[in-house]
Amino acid sequence: MKKNVGTVDKVIRIVVTAIILVLWFTHVVTGTLAVILLILAGILVVTSLIGTCPLYMLFGLSTRKKG
Repeated sequence: MKKNVGTVDKVIRIVVTAIILVLWFTHVVTGTLAVILLILAGILVVTSLIGTCPLYMLFGLSTRKKG
């Protein structure tokens, strides 16, 4: 797969994941919302680690610098 997630995008995804985890561990979010946010956090981590976002490919976007 072609990589389309840039460095800044990866950092933002990891920070958002960290925030979601803190909210979950401190029981600020619970129930269905917590499950949805944890799934989202998992997706964000995986896409930042592999450097490819399927939604970006679908819309022809890329935050990765050319070169």
